Amino acid sequence: QAGDTLRQAGLAATLGRLRDQGRAGFYEGKTAALLVAEMRRGSGLITKADLQSYQPRWRTPLHGQYRGYDVLAFPPPSSGGVALLQLLQMLEPYDLAQAGWHSPQATHWITEAERRVYADRATYLGDPAFGYVPVTQLLARSYTRRRMASTLPRRATPSAQVAAGADLPAYESDQTTHYNIVDAAGNAVSCTTTLNGAYGSKVVVAGAGFLLNNEMDDFSSKPGTPNAYGLVGGTANAIAPGKRMLSSMTPTILTRGGKLALVVGTPGGSTIITSVLQAILNTLDYGLNAQQAVAAPRLHHQWLPDHLDVEAYALPPAAQDSLRARGYALKPRSAWGRVEIIRVLPDGRLEGGADPRGDDAAAGY
Repeated sequence: QAGDTLRQAGLAATLGRLRDQGRAGFYEGKTAALLVAEMRRGSGLITKADLQSYQPRWRTPLHGQYRGYDVLAFPPPSSGGVALLQLLQMLEPYDLAQAGWHSPQATHWITEAERRVYADRATYLGDPAFGYVPVTQLLARSYTRRRMASTLPRRATPSAQVAAGADLPAYESDQTTHYNIVDAAGNAVSCTTTLNGAYGSKVVVAGAGFLLNNEMDDFSSKPGTPNAYGLVGGTANAIAPGKRMLSSMTPTILTRGGKLALVVGTPGGSTIITSVLQAILNTLDYGLNAQQAVAAPRLHHQWLPDHLDVEAYALPPAAQDSLRARGYALKPRSAWGRVEIIRVLPDGRLEGGADPRGDDAAAGY
């Protein structure tokens, strides 16, 4: 209960091995032996050889632009960076500020873009080590313009009528944590880590003190079958030995004129991409400060299921009526995501925003 001291001796020992032995302190030696023993107890599949062969990979960030800002985003096997850059490109031609925050027209534009991006996500995105992922084609401005050309000015497009874009080669928080750091020299980190579901697989490695994730759910176990977050996947994200599963993690950095401008990210499963999008739009299009940008109520659409998730107070009754008249199915939903922002102001001061949906905090010294 509150006030009690939780002593995690097994985890402390594991962290000590990481400190003293580096990579070998986890993927080899005692920690690896404890993890494999846990696998055997629970009829799991991870072997000593699996752990020894695992290698992290440095990846070059994706680069895009939005309203004069350079956007540096997370590449595959996360879907987040590709999806976010697609969304920003699709929305840049529209005057969101003039339309108004969460106005029926702005909501229509944003939702139609989300619907199309998540359809592409389901078809094309996966681990690039196991098949071609057409990132360049997906981020071509000619492609994103063509994707939005099918939208109707004032009418929702049923998701059943929205497929992945043609002419691209197709190939076979209670769970997630995000933090941002900016130092005095202007270096920045946007970092997202995840167990996937709440407490992951709900299995603690005996003697080692850490939870095992349930990231296998992020693979497409069967094309067209939704995962725990309702996301539908295809063969590009099918399970294969040594393959990295598709995620929605979207740690993102924006610069302007070569100078750091914004650092942003969040947990939230399938809602991560749209939550990061809205935080950027709130800041750049609607002029909100960092705290206002992360606190503002959110909307979310992910193609399937075909409804618009609506947080409390996100849409006034008149806007809801207008959207229903356009053909949108609205679904009230409890709060999601815990977006964190660090914004660098023109005078060099830092402005932090911590999501009030959790016990998050922004701190500086």
